[in-house]
Amino acid sequence: MHEQSPAGTASLSEWQAFKAANPDVKAIDAFVIDSNGHAVGKRLEAADADTLFKAGVQFSAAAPVADCRGLGHDAGGLGKSDGDPDGTAMPVPGTLVRVPWTATPTAQVLCRLLDVAKLEELPFDPRVILRNVVDKCRATGIHPVVACELEFYLIDPRRADDGRILIGTLPGRSAPRRAGNLSLDAVEDNAAFLDAVNAAAQAQGLPVCGCVAEYGVAQFEVNLRHTPDPLLAADQAVLLRRLIKGVARSMGMDATFMAKPFMPQPGNGLHVHVSIVDEAGHNRFGAAGGEALLRNGIAGMQAMLYDSFGLFAPNFNAQRRYLGLFVPTSRDWGHNNRSVAFRIPHSDGGGRRIEHRVAGADASPHLAVAAILAGLLHGITHKLEATEPVNGRASTGGDAEFPGDLIVALDRLEHGRLLSQYIPAEFLKIYCDTKRGEYLELIEDIFPREYDFYA
Repeated sequence: MHEQSPAGTASLSEWQAFKAANPDVKAIDAFVIDSNGHAVGKRLEAADADTLFKAGVQFSAAAPVADCRGLGHDAGGLGKSDGDPDGTAMPVPGTLVRVPWTATPTAQVLCRLLDVAKLEELPFDPRVILRNVVDKCRATGIHPVVACELEFYLIDPRRADDGRILIGTLPGRSAPRRAGNLSLDAVEDNAAFLDAVNAAAQAQGLPVCGCVAEYGVAQFEVNLRHTPDPLLAADQAVLLRRLIKGVARSMGMDATFMAKPFMPQPGNGLHVHVSIVDEAGHNRFGAAGGEALLRNGIAGMQAMLYDSFGLFAPNFNAQRRYLGLFVPTSRDWGHNNRSVAFRIPHSDGGGRRIEHRVAGADASPHLAVAAILAGLLHGITHKLEATEPVNGRASTGGDAEFPGDLIVALDRLEHGRLLSQYIPAEFLKIYCDTKRGEYLELIEDIFPREYDFYA
């Protein structure tokens, strides 16, 4: 047992106070956030939680760089060549909450994964990657404010005979109606689920501020409030995904954040809203000189967009989303225009912001926000000039440079020179090698449709 917990670790007294207020809790989920935006870790008996808060819990140090199934590919020699050593997960202060959707009364706590011997942060932890980019921003006087929006589909926990997923409905209800975008009927049809999501979010302190029905059948978008702590904003996005899936499963359904779960229907996006404030908290985009500053930020995002694409569309399926409506395939930006990559929503000076609309909902929020802020920082510090804004619908054909293939996107991510100035090249290579390994395992078997083409 370590004699003293490292800085930034929740105290034992925090757990003891929580346990006193929640004596029925039987278990606690201790987890870190991996490069896929998944919560991975261990469920412990509540009786063992004192040890968790004193000395942490140990599991594979390579967990943050596993693929979407939690499997490693020895990227960077992590997880195989090094003998798969443990790291120590230490609870993050203020993240201990109840899990309202579990059958057994359960708590959860977000952790940092540390080197087991030195108790130092692991440099390939996505939370560390984002925090370091935020620190670079603040060191130059740029203070980002961030909010995330997540789209998802409610699905049936059962699969079709051919393995496809199916649109889900609440138990005892008929098939979902084909309601249109912003349909209040769709919201009302699923009010029990959405109310449960809101209640769980309130219980966990997640600042959910609205839900709308999207274009797809049984597709919804849930929004989070803006925060001047981008690391917290990304944490909240991951915790909200976990919450939505947990609530859905507790009600006999499931939820998917796949970027393109149904070809005839719209994909799921992760839209990130970004502004910057001064020391007093005033929006600099809405102040004097703010338009030039905003254009500088957009220009940086434009310059880094395609080098970052492997983070925004991190898997084979995610590339399919760019075949749909209102999904950007160019570097265009515009005012109050959902067809572009970088939208400036209509707002007053205090709400002036950039909506980055490129990432799929299955991207890592931490890595996506890190890339977005890197672009923002690069553009402002180098005073880059953005293109002219687009009026009307942006081109759907895509730029000639648009990386519409996963392997091309990963190659560009690994070898691009701009992003590696803000996110370590060593991490980008580990990430890309992991995603290449995931892709190769995906395609090592024959897809059923190949027989229709080639048999």
